[in-house]
Amino acid sequence: MSQPDAITINIRAKARQRDLIDQAAARLGRTRSDFMLEVSCKAAEDVLLDQTYFGLSAEQFTQFQALLDAPPAVSPRLLRTLSAKAPWERK
Repeated sequence: MSQPDAITINIRAKARQRDLIDQAAARLGRTRSDFMLEVSCKAAEDVLLDQTYFGLSAEQFTQFQALLDAPPAVSPRLLRTLSAKAPWERK
């Protein structure tokens, strides 16, 4: 699959904002542009996901609630996850 041509996005920022972005990008070993694009896309995804609307009929909503209320199926992966120590408990 071919990538579309890159486009330019211009933005005005105050010097302190630029410096803050540059400092964060440097900590991650990224360029300013890469950092800003990654963070902006993540924020845009969060906004869109938070505003997603699911329209359900009364019957579908009842089925959805039943799925949420049902206990999870026991599997080796679930048991392993539940028995694992939290990162701050590991030594």
